[in-house]
Amino acid sequence: MQPFYRSYVVSIFVSLAISIGLQMILPWPFGLVAAIAIFMLYPLILRNGTLKRMGGGMGSSTGGGFLGNGIRYVCLVCSNKFNGILCPRCGSKMKKAEF
Repeated sequence: MQPFYRSYVVSIFVSLAISIGLQMILPWPFGLVAAIAIFMLYPLILRNGTLKRMGGGMGSSTGGGFLGNGIRYVCLVCSNKFNGILCPRCGSKMKKAEF
């Protein structure tokens, strides 16, 4: 088994053990809510940690470590290059991505 898959399987069993433990400790509705929250949040935390190790992450401005300058847009109305939703020159939302 590859190291990535082994750590993934171990993390799944850890989250399962924590969820079962919380369901035994907490009363019925609160234990269920806590277990669901752990099953939803734990993979997101693992993913964020993996992205940070790869050089990207949630707070990164490099686009997850795959693009050097991020994405720039070109306005289809006035051909202005910009970053964002609206063109600062004409206010149009019509744009195409430029990598």
